[in-house]
Amino acid sequence: MTDHQLKLKAFVKLGTFFRGFCEYSNIGNDVSKNSDPLFEEFNEKITLAGHRNGWFTRENILFSLENWGNTLTQEHLENWLSAYDMDQNRSKTVALIMAGNIPLVGFHDFLCALLTGNKVLVKLSSNDTVLLPFIATYLIDVESTFKDAIHFTEGKLDEFDAVIATGSNNTARYFEYYFGSKPHIIRKNRNSLAVLTGQETSEELEALGEDIFRYYGLGCRSVSKLFVPKGYNFDIFFQAIYAHNPIVNQVKYANNYDYNKAVYLMSEFKILENGFLMLKEDQSYASPIATVFYEYYDSMKALKQKLSEDSDKVQCIVGSGVVEDEISFGQTQSPALANYADNVDTVEFLLKT
Repeated sequence: MTDHQLKLKAFVKLGTFFRGFCEYSNIGNDVSKNSDPLFEEFNEKITLAGHRNGWFTRENILFSLENWGNTLTQEHLENWLSAYDMDQNRSKTVALIMAGNIPLVGFHDFLCALLTGNKVLVKLSSNDTVLLPFIATYLIDVESTFKDAIHFTEGKLDEFDAVIATGSNNTARYFEYYFGSKPHIIRKNRNSLAVLTGQETSEELEALGEDIFRYYGLGCRSVSKLFVPKGYNFDIFFQAIYAHNPIVNQVKYANNYDYNKAVYLMSEFKILENGFLMLKEDQSYASPIATVFYEYYDSMKALKQKLSEDSDKVQCIVGSGVVEDEISFGQTQSPALANYADNVDTVEFLLKT
């Protein structure tokens, strides 16, 4: 078995582990005699991750793990990588500077770098320091060749050949300054949006709530902006998403809701709200927590032109038969392996660097 096949097999085992853990978690943490002994340790790590970052609720961590568990199968991985010439890679060390906005947000870069035959030097966000090191330890136990391929650092990055860095528009300038001389992918702020026509079903709008509220709207694939036709009836939208109202019971979310509502009212901004989400007419794409911006459009043709011009600000677009490469309602947080951030093919970059 080749080195690549061994590493792919290890990630398949990791997927099996994730699926088993999620199944175990869904039955109330009742560890049977046949349970994987690592389940309890992983359970403790998930609790610790939540203590260190209040946004990392158990529900959201399990959602991420379940998605990855369903993705890391032999079939999915082989189909994904079959489009590439894996022998093209020249082994190198890839520095991964990870964001910490949602659980395991940098795992796809980690996966890409290792399966293309490279080493990784990982600098974690201070907001997400628990989960990936545990996963790395699991992979090393399953496949010993990973021991020399996975390294974490808290200090200054050095001795690397390429870099993939994810951050804000401000940190991107810093990244460009320090890493611009190296082959790189540097990601900036992007947001996701939904295009509504007024013909959506209540089921589609309820699913849109998943795109809005999952991870409390902190991900780049979280819908933070709505484009709606003039005269759109927001009552229908509010009725459809009402099932998501328990989100306001999360203290950090509720505090943001109260704070942003106070700011809007003091500034005499016109808002629509239902007790757990505010809608504000605004041309920006990035909205604060517990707020979604909206903007009216006159014609679909003009809207498509605008979205094309603003493509560097948009991560994904939710809709039903309105634009190319749109994502179905409720699916933004479950990307396929080939759904690359910022539409930059990470595997191709790594193989050609």
